[in-house]
Amino acid sequence: MRGYFGIGIEGASKPLNLGALFRTAHAFGASFLFTIEAHHRIQEEFSDTSKSVGHLPYYQWDGVADMALPADCQLVAAELTDAAVDLPSFTHPSKACYVLGRERGEVSAELMARADHVVRIPTKFCINVAQAGALIMYDRIISRGQQAPRPIMPGGPTEVLPRQSHPRKSRRE
Repeated sequence: MRGYFGIGIEGASKPLNLGALFRTAHAFGASFLFTIEAHHRIQEEFSDTSKSVGHLPYYQWDGVADMALPADCQLVAAELTDAAVDLPSFTHPSKACYVLGRERGEVSAELMARADHVVRIPTKFCINVAQAGALIMYDRIISRGQQAPRPIMPGGPTEVLPRQSHPRKSRRE
């Protein structure tokens, strides 16, 4: 699969949410992780059982102006607003940086102004930030053709695409 993506949160304040998002991003193949204006306790500790920041670049930006994205990387903000594109109708850029809003608020006006795209998960109300990130990453994989097409009838795949092998330790190790 060509391209890459990074994902992070603006104004993160809950270590468990950030840890869950980072672990999920690591599992989905993110290229980098970040926070913008994170609460000081986030910078001290967060819960991530896969230790993602030991495997992926992690950027802690003090503000939106400090963000330094790779060349040609498109910023995609996730926000529950009528002006956003519903996620199932969105075409993901090959080089993307997804930013999720504050756990107790919205994506800042400064960050929205900088975004190339704004998407929304078509829910009735806001959901947990780590869940929102997981849905966005899952949609990216499905929509960018990393899985076999769904069959017409209920059941398994019509064809199986080769999976990347992931080394697993046996329970005895």
